[in-house]
Amino acid sequence: MQSPESKNSEKTPAASASSASARTTTHNDAKSSPILHIFGRSVSKTDLFKLLGLLAFIVITVGVAWALWPLLSELFQEGGTEKMIDKVRSAGPWGVLILLAFQLLQIIVAFIPGEVVQVSAGILYGPWGGSAIILLGCLISSWIIYQIVHRLGQPFVEDMVPTKYLEKFQAFEESGRLDVMVFILFLIPAMPKDTFTYLVPLTKMPLKRYLVITTVARTPGVVVSTLAASGLAEGNIAASVAIFAVVAVLAVLAIVFREKLMGLGGRFGKKD
Repeated sequence: MQSPESKNSEKTPAASASSASARTTTHNDAKSSPILHIFGRSVSKTDLFKLLGLLAFIVITVGVAWALWPLLSELFQEGGTEKMIDKVRSAGPWGVLILLAFQLLQIIVAFIPGEVVQVSAGILYGPWGGSAIILLGCLISSWIIYQIVHRLGQPFVEDMVPTKYLEKFQAFEESGRLDVMVFILFLIPAMPKDTFTYLVPLTKMPLKRYLVITTVARTPGVVVSTLAASGLAEGNIAASVAIFAVVAVLAVLAIVFREKLMGLGGRFGKKD
């Protein structure tokens, strides 16, 4: 027969494990317990943080758009691009910041035509200065979107952009060829890059790689647009028209065959 002490000693590990498990469960429950009741609903700390983050994003975006509205409203009028160029030029050194703000809004909100901003940058600051401003705006806005998406998650993205291509990016990631496909899609003209900018952060691509790949892939298109615009400003009409014509043809082809390009990427992404 075993002594009572022996029996107690045999039970002690199990009892300790049970006690530890109970403490862990209690700790986890405490972490996930709701902290507020809003309109009769319990809201956890995580959900509250996401809600506040979304509200802050909306307030900041609306605030910037409101500050730039005198210029933004003219973009949609006849001769709007020329008026915007004149006002940015008259702003002197502040014109760089105004154009940078336009580029940030163009990617984050996506209601400003990207071509207008790029053409304006090329005319005002030449192909290289204009490209630098546009690419800096792309880099900053991509960083902002990546951080926001990682904190607010897929529901936020679904409210901001169409997510019909999300499964494609998930398939690219599973195949191990996400980097290649992201580079190709950001390189081709007329692809919905602003939408992709929100979708890629939902994958496991690291921030630094995301910024490098998307910025490098955007560079040829940005340089070509600002180069053609700069040519117009300098009187090289024929060369600029030829460049715009080539870009337009590529853009039309990309729009017509967009779904096939995404499908081709899916087939390319499958490993044997």
